[in-house]
Amino acid sequence: MTNPPPPGNWTDPTWSAQPSSAAPDPTLVAGQPVPAQPGPADPYAPADPYAGAQPAGQPMPGYVAPGYAQPGYPPQYPGYGYPPPQKTNGMAIAALVLALVGIASCITAPVGAILGHVAQKQIRLSGEGGAGMAKAAIIVGWILTGLLVLLIAFYAAAIIYAITTGVDSDSSSY
Repeated sequence: MTNPPPPGNWTDPTWSAQPSSAAPDPTLVAGQPVPAQPGPADPYAPADPYAGAQPAGQPMPGYVAPGYAQPGYPPQYPGYGYPPPQKTNGMAIAALVLALVGIASCITAPVGAILGHVAQKQIRLSGEGGAGMAKAAIIVGWILTGLLVLLIAFYAAAIIYAITTGVDSDSSSY
């Protein structure tokens, strides 16, 4: 279906059914042919197992002799980048674990606190990391030890009170 021609001598350039010029060739860019794009590799094509082999006596690609920098990258200057991570004192870790386990089993809390003191001394002498863990072990360990001592004192006082007042379970009246 086409539109009728415009009335009179006036011609509409968009009306003409014939193009004013030939369509450009999509394979040409600025008059030069476009290079073909590489297609996907055929997974079933036979491969040469010796395609990447180097002749004898030549190093493999990517090989860097010991003591030499990777080609293309300048050597890193000292003082730049992140420092290596600091080694954490093992006794500080053990002290914190024992102090926290003391919440469930009250006997390990004082051991964790004492190990925390030993770990703090080791950290001061060696410069290792873990000072925060050692301090936390000391705090948690001694607090739990104090609570344990208060609990034992309360039970002892309750037992002494029961013995001295002579509470007898057989003499209760209904």
